[in-house]
Amino acid sequence: MKRMLFNATQPEELRVAIVDGQKLIDLDIETAGKEQRKSNIYKAVITRIEPSLEACFVDYGGNRHG
Repeated sequence: MKRMLFNATQPEELRVAIVDGQKLIDLDIETAGKEQRKSNIYKAVITRIEPSLEACFVDYGGNRHG
């Protein structure tokens, strides 16, 4: 099972890891002094998958779906 792990205990550094069981799949480390490479992270629910667009529609609690 894939999981996303966050470590934001230090205000100047954010670490995000994706693991599959005990195997590390991806690791991103962002520091406050460098340009941010990733956007914000939102908790959402996938409401529809549209294969023709190769896209998912999600409900992230706003007034509209994204």
